[in-house]
Amino acid sequence: MESFVYTALPVRLVFGTGTIVQVGAELEALGCRRALVLSTPEQAADAERLAQQLGLAGAGVFAGAAMHTPTDVTARALDQLRSTETDCLVALGGGSAIGLGKALALRTGLPQIAIPTTYAGSEATPILGQTKDGVKTTQRTLDVLPEVIIYDVALTLSLPPALSATSGLNAIAHAVEALYARDSNPVISLLAEQGIAALARALPRIVANPGDTAARSDALYGAWACGTCLGAVGMSLHHKLCHTLGGTFDLPHAQTHAVVLPHAVAYNAGHAPEAMTRIARALGCKDAAQGLYDLARSLGAPAGLRELGMPEQGLEQAATLAVAAPYWNPRSIEAASLGRLLRNAFHGCPPEPV
Repeated sequence: MESFVYTALPVRLVFGTGTIVQVGAELEALGCRRALVLSTPEQAADAERLAQQLGLAGAGVFAGAAMHTPTDVTARALDQLRSTETDCLVALGGGSAIGLGKALALRTGLPQIAIPTTYAGSEATPILGQTKDGVKTTQRTLDVLPEVIIYDVALTLSLPPALSATSGLNAIAHAVEALYARDSNPVISLLAEQGIAALARALPRIVANPGDTAARSDALYGAWACGTCLGAVGMSLHHKLCHTLGGTFDLPHAQTHAVVLPHAVAYNAGHAPEAMTRIARALGCKDAAQGLYDLARSLGAPAGLRELGMPEQGLEQAATLAVAAPYWNPRSIEAASLGRLLRNAFHGCPPEPV
């Protein structure tokens, strides 16, 4: 056994079905009395119901969360927060709502309760990505890690199959990159393989039958496992490309991850053989990159960046931006090779070694 370092994250998990009723008790355990509920506009009604459930402990609802956590949205939410007696943040939804909660926690120091309704996994990480003037930047700090995560399988039953698929593939990306991270360790590698396998088993069942509660439970567990991996070790090329594409071209977050992942894995395949073996084993296939591509196709996920609204003339800019401020990666980052990777991803081609 080689030497390694592993730091466990200080977060409380509540996992089950119908667990949203425990929000009030978790607020009380945190010593909080007034919570601002955060959501996207699409989940405003759910946020309002939760605020009503909290009664006097509900300080109101801010339903303006947006993809990639724009700083101007955070500023508006901060204005509302300061006009109330809020002493806790409750984020209900996917990565947009949870990202807003993190951004507010960073600026105020308030505790957070995250209630994820997708499989993004960001609730389990001390990572915040924010977008300003078309540029997305990330930072890692325990100041943005939620104190409590409430996983309620019932809240995921209404997640449409298409979004379930791309959200789950987004989660898988976290575990995939954890397997070849610079600071990878055997604890996280075990969890990563387990998370990939859980989602790979669950997602086809969810697409076939969205009401399959056992599959939903497996997927939500897998999302936590994959998110925990992302929170414990560093990110590499795949996340850099997705952050660049999403922040600069405003592409949808989960769908971008679903498209880029097989190509990023193919790029690194020859430089991370043990990781590729574990990914393939978790997927039940021979080749990691092709297995991820085939899984995405079987789920009906978008195949190419072109489908997501990516302008072809922006591919060169994306490659240049990724090279200018790269994350650590097992293979060196080269503009020409990235250009080829992005062209394949743009057209939805099967992954090929780059």
